[in-house]
Amino acid sequence: MEAERVVAAFEALPSADGLWSGLRSVVGNDTAIVVADGVIRWIGLPDAVPKDFAGLKTHDGGGALVTPGLVDCHTHLVYGGQRANEFAMRLAGASYEEIAEAGGGIVSSVRATREASEDELLASASHRLQSLLSEGVCAIEIKSGYGLALEHERKQLRVARRLAGTYGVTVCTTFLGAHALPPEYAGRSADYIDLVCNEMLPALAAEGLVDAVDVFCERIAFSLAETEQVFKAALALGLPVKLHAEQLSDMGGAALAARYGALSCDHIEHLSQAGIEAMREAGTVAVLLPGAFYTLRDTQLPPIAALRAAGVPMAVSTDHNPGTSPALSLLLMVNMACTLFRLTVPEAIDGVTVHAARALGLQETHGTLAVGRPANFVLWDLRDAAELAYWLGQRPVRTVVRQGKIALGINRP
Repeated sequence: MEAERVVAAFEALPSADGLWSGLRSVVGNDTAIVVADGVIRWIGLPDAVPKDFAGLKTHDGGGALVTPGLVDCHTHLVYGGQRANEFAMRLAGASYEEIAEAGGGIVSSVRATREASEDELLASASHRLQSLLSEGVCAIEIKSGYGLALEHERKQLRVARRLAGTYGVTVCTTFLGAHALPPEYAGRSADYIDLVCNEMLPALAAEGLVDAVDVFCERIAFSLAETEQVFKAALALGLPVKLHAEQLSDMGGAALAARYGALSCDHIEHLSQAGIEAMREAGTVAVLLPGAFYTLRDTQLPPIAALRAAGVPMAVSTDHNPGTSPALSLLLMVNMACTLFRLTVPEAIDGVTVHAARALGLQETHGTLAVGRPANFVLWDLRDAAELAYWLGQRPVRTVVRQGKIALGINRP
């Protein structure tokens, strides 16, 4: 019933149709935007608005900075429980691998997710999503991977679809069945990958629950051969792939993913030059996840200069998950991408807009302000675009236009 109330509240929000004036672009130009039927129909200088739009209702931006709606392109938003105890273990000296070997890590979230009902998962994920929406997120990826059995992976993906309808936000669902080896398949990774490829993925795809397929390719997860098996199954179903690649070591996963035309390779702290070249040739986006880097107290920086030199687009995301990046602020990730990874401000802003959209295959509808695209944009109470990366803890959103509706303040319909 709560979800139905939120849906009704979102539908009742005022339409964004009209002439939006008094705006400033990230390069400082005065800008006006015309929205009709929830779609951007014109963008340009305020004194050049076509006469056809002269009589429209006017929305005064009051000099606000305008950007495209933000895109959070890598999250694990739907899960049961939390793992604050592992945070404490890590502070006491335990490594990522030691926690996993002790029965913690992803497997502990699997237990909690399996025990939770679909409605319970919806309720907990809703609170997390609202935090991201309040900062201007208009599109988000949500992965499965904490069920590791058909019924529970289905449950996660169904919740992701319900979140999209409830909050009027674009949600891309990613099947991450190959996230970890479930306890019942201990020592039988080949059998589990067969299950993922031959039963789980076909069933979930047939139900319309999968937009893309991901794998955790790492020495504590799945091998290159197992990853390729999943990729082949995905492509046979017409689904694009992406990869958790080169987070803890260089396994050559990025080059493999690029050969399969991957949308993105994510984490990539240990990415090699060969991997960079393969990604460049394939048009694969590098997704930087500074929240995980920070939480794990990593010291191996992603090869930013080499990615920049090769012209590989770099996206930035929260990687929200209960174990290694409990981050619910995409703006904080923008700051971290600049301070920890040395991105420039324009690079970081592109990383949560145009490049993040491309990492989800949404480049035709999200990530830029363009005629013919759905009205998803944010007005910020800021004087300079650099302030998007500068402030820590401030939420400078004035107005969010999401899916052609005006959402104000904390954006909680």
